[in-house]
Amino acid sequence: MPSIFEYLGILIFFYSNEHEPIHVHGKNAGRESKAEFYIVDGKIIEIRIKPIKGRKTIGWK
Repeated sequence: MPSIFEYLGILIFFYSNEHEPIHVHGKNAGRESKAEFYIVDGKIIEIRIKPIKGRKTIGWK
């Protein structure tokens, strides 16, 4: 689980065996969600925050 960033107890990371779409995971206090990045012509056009099955979700919104 390579870490990308950690701040105020929030850990942003990815798993080495990940899948499309490109995304990162966020974890805090035993909760986890992911942010999926939708890219067209090299530009991020949308970011979707999604839950992780079987895990408590971080309430981002």
